[in-house]
Amino acid sequence: MSVIAVTGATGQLGHLIVEGLLASGVPAADVVAFARTSEKAGDLAARGVQVRVADYDEPATLAPALAGVDVLMFVSGSEAGRRIPQHAALVDAAKAAGVARIVYTSITHADTNPMALAAEHKATEELLAASGIPYIALRNSWYIENYTSQLDDYLARGAIVGAAADGSVSAATRADYAAAAVAVLTGAGNDRVVYELGGPAFTIAELAATITEVTGVTVVSTNLSTTDYAEALESYGLPAPTAAFVASLDEGIAHGELEVSDADLVGLIGRPATPLADAVAAAKA
Repeated sequence: MSVIAVTGATGQLGHLIVEGLLASGVPAADVVAFARTSEKAGDLAARGVQVRVADYDEPATLAPALAGVDVLMFVSGSEAGRRIPQHAALVDAAKAAGVARIVYTSITHADTNPMALAAEHKATEELLAASGIPYIALRNSWYIENYTSQLDDYLARGAIVGAAADGSVSAATRADYAAAAVAVLTGAGNDRVVYELGGPAFTIAELAATITEVTGVTVVSTNLSTTDYAEALESYGLPAPTAAFVASLDEGIAHGELEVSDADLVGLIGRPATPLADAVAAAKA
């Protein structure tokens, strides 16, 4: 069986992917978990997973960590603005180590998406294409957790404040995206280079209505201009550059940049994506 390495294995998505590989029957000895420190992945090591120290910011750690790896689950770095050099170092290391295939977590419509967040993903897909290593891009749309993690704030304010207008977002849970990754890593969907992944699309007004229904607390959607939303975020304590960046993400949603069919996700995981109401209920619990 192929040896599969997962980057960011102690992160929220990476850890779910490792868990999914083990649950699917991949022997623990054939799973390599990348972590910045071995202590962070102690739970995985206890289950027999190979834990290897690897850090995007320390390129010298990458090639040794990839020794003997056949398939690399390349979970994109979490530091926006720093991903291109980090990702380039990993792709170079994978090539040097003789990795046979790479699966990369990208973003919806990465090649044409004008959102600031997409530029680094587009560049990474170009790096992968230039490397000569066969790869698959899993272009994940938004995580539902981007919203449900703020549930307490929504309930306290009675509103979801943003600038997404009537735009729809095809969000899905991390668990759904992890299941799609596991399906590709274990043999499904290897006939394509790109998968556009997302759940059933919803607007922020529909999100507010779902939260109201599930929690019994009335929450409404308050739409602002991108500029006004950035100013509101600053008033909540975000630095101006971060506020402007976050507001620009909602502007992208307003323009439909994160809306896709759920067909690719459903096809890979073999079931419907987790319903929005179920995700809200889980966050409430």
